[in-house]
Amino acid sequence: MIYFRCLGKMRKFFAVTVWSILGTVMLTTIVGSAAAAADDVASTSVSIPASTSAAQLRQRYEALRTKLANSPFKRPLVIESRQGSSDIKGEIYAVTKHPFAIVNASLGSAQSWCEILILHLNTKYCRIQDDHAGSTVPDGDSAVLLLNVGKKFDQPLADSFRLIFDWRAVQRKADFLQVVMSAESGPLGTHNYRIVLEAVPINADTTFVHLSYAYGFGISSKLVMKAYLATIGQNKVGFTITGQEPDGQPTYIDGMLGLVERNTMRYHLAVEAYLDALALPRAAQFEKRIAEWFAASERYPRQLHEIEQRAYLDMKRFEYRRQHQPL
Repeated sequence: MIYFRCLGKMRKFFAVTVWSILGTVMLTTIVGSAAAAADDVASTSVSIPASTSAAQLRQRYEALRTKLANSPFKRPLVIESRQGSSDIKGEIYAVTKHPFAIVNASLGSAQSWCEILILHLNTKYCRIQDDHAGSTVPDGDSAVLLLNVGKKFDQPLADSFRLIFDWRAVQRKADFLQVVMSAESGPLGTHNYRIVLEAVPINADTTFVHLSYAYGFGISSKLVMKAYLATIGQNKVGFTITGQEPDGQPTYIDGMLGLVERNTMRYHLAVEAYLDALALPRAAQFEKRIAEWFAASERYPRQLHEIEQRAYLDMKRFEYRRQHQPL
């Protein structure tokens, strides 16, 4: 009975591409709540702790230097993914050609994150929640982000799903940045979302960035994911190479880990596009970002191609205008 009820719900959530939507967040660790524990039995979480200091992140950089230098992405980037019985996580480690001072100042601001998140196909709206005085400017190192996610084309916000993220600049120092976004609940029993971005300077011109995403899921959401991956998502893959096809082509990871890798990459590309446009006049930055994000995604068509360029650009221009209007 549970399975057939879930299949009925599945149609609604497929309409808003829920499982692509799950890529709107990047987390380093899941802390199960009592409600989540009741939904899943004997869960084993993905437990790779976040870096908590500049020294620890630098150690990670040193450990990955060979992989970064020989990355199949033709850029210094490493992607990893792990799945537990009730949660899943994707991570990207990369070197970005931007000084740490710029990364720290821009990504350490809540206002910047709505400019980043809107680049993803499924993000329909992002705005900092008004304070009691009616201002949308965050107070110090914390804010609340209102995020709507939905289809890969224009749709009314009433048909999208609202996620409420607590945004915090946990550490913002001269040599280390750690930003965390967390949301307690998501669609169809998913829960405990966190977005984590960490960064340390490598030298005067480059920065080592760690971006991670994860969420928890229960029995009902696991059933729907399984149905999706057996139908609409059966040919979709991630980036990790797991073997070789008979013709010599690489075999890529699929299933839920493929899903989490695709969306972790989409958000890494959004961060890069945001940073790359900062040198332009403010009025020209958004057009630069959407053009760069689409072009960067198309470098990996096997994993990331979904819609054509004109459709993406037109959709994002409309959504960006809407994003700057209070609901």
